Amino acid sequence: MNREAIYRMITASVVAVFLVMMPLRTLSAMPPAAPRTDTSAVADTAEEVDVKAIVLEHLNDSYWWHIGTFGERSVSLYLPVIVRSSAEGGGWHCFSSRHLADGASWQGFSIAAEGQYEGKIVETLPDSSTVRPFDLSITRTVAALLLNSAIVLLVILIPAGWYRRHRDVKEHPKGFTAFMEMAIEGLEDDLIKPCVGENWKRFSSFLLTVFFFILVCNFMSLIPFFPGGVNVTGNIAVTFVLALASFLVVNIFGGRAYWKDIFWPDVPTWLKVPVPFMPVIEFIGIFTKPFALMIRLFANMVGGHAAILCLVCIVFVTAGMGAAMNASMTVVSVLFTVFMNCLEVLVAFLQAYVFTMLSGVFIGLAQEGKKSKKLKKYKNV
Repeated sequence: MNREAIYRMITASVVAVFLVMMPLRTLSAMPPAAPRTDTSAVADTAEEVDVKAIVLEHLNDSYWWHIGTFGERSVSLYLPVIVRSSAEGGGWHCFSSRHLADGASWQGFSIAAEGQYEGKIVETLPDSSTVRPFDLSITRTVAALLLNSAIVLLVILIPAGWYRRHRDVKEHPKGFTAFMEMAIEGLEDDLIKPCVGENWKRFSSFLLTVFFFILVCNFMSLIPFFPGGVNVTGNIAVTFVLALASFLVVNIFGGRAYWKDIFWPDVPTWLKVPVPFMPVIEFIGIFTKPFALMIRLFANMVGGHAAILCLVCIVFVTAGMGAAMNASMTVVSVLFTVFMNCLEVLVAFLQAYVFTMLSGVFIGLAQEGKKSKKLKKYKNV
C-alpha cells in the first residue's frame, strides 16, 4: 500500500470517528434544561438563556474541571489552588478549589463574581479591601495543557523507544510506529525541507514538536467529554508562548544576510538615509510575523468553538416561539452544528500545518546565505 492510500485511509478513519462523536459534542454544549411544572415555563425559556454567558463560560478558564452532570449530581475535578497572600506575613497558601465553589471563601480567598477580577481568585485584606494575590494555581487550561503535553511525549517516545530497541535489527516497524514514521517523513519531505532549506535538520525537531503539540491540543478540544473539551489553543497565552518560541528561533539563529536585509535592505539609498524608512519597516516586521502567528491560531480556534455554541443555543432561544418554530430551528441548528464540527476537524489540522509551515518559512528566510559546514552532508538527503 503506497503512502497516498495510507493517507486516505487514515483521513477517512479520523473523519468517521469525529462524525460519530458530533452528536455527543452537540449534547455536551447544551445547557441543562430547567425543570418545568406547567406549560407557561416554555415561554420563559428564551429569556432564561444567556447565550453570551454560555459561550464565555465555555471559552474562559476556571479553577475546576467540570466532568459532567449525572441526574441531579454535578461532578467536577477540583484543581489545586496555589496563591501567595498579599497581606503582611501571609505567605503561600495551597488548597483545593472545592473550598471556593459556589461563591464560598477560604482563608480569606474567594472567586470574584464581578468587576475587574471576575472569575479570578481575590483576597480580602483585614481592612476589607480586595486585591489580586500572586496566583500560580493549576487551572483547567493548565491541567489540559499538561495532559496534552504528556500525550505528545507518548506519541513521540513510543516510536523512539521502538527504534532504540531495534537499532541493530533490520526490521520494519508496524502499527502506530509505522504510522508515525510515515507522518514524520511526510512532514519533513513536504513541509520542513522546502520551507527551511538545506539546514532543515537543525530545526526539524522544533517544528515537529510544534506541529504535534498544536494538533493534539486542537483535536483534544473537539472531544466532547472528559478529559477533552478544553480549547487550549483558544487561550491567547498559549498561542503567545508558541509564537514567542518561533520568534526566538528565527532571530537567534538568523544569519548575517538576514540582519543585513533588516538594517540595510537592498533598496534605493534615499529610503535608508537620512531617514531610515525601510529599516524601521523591516524591524517592525520582526515582531509582526510572530504576532500574526499568535492571532491566527487563537482567533480560528476561538471562532469555531463560539460559532458551534451559538448554533446550539438557537434550540433554546426559540423554545418560547412555538412548537413549529422551535422544531424547524432545531433541525437547522443540528445541521449547521454538524457542518461546523466537520469544518473544525479540518481547521484543527490546517492550523497546526499552517503554523508549522509559516514558522518554517520564517526560519528559512533567516537562514538565507548561511552555510553550515556541519550540515553540508545533508544537503542532498
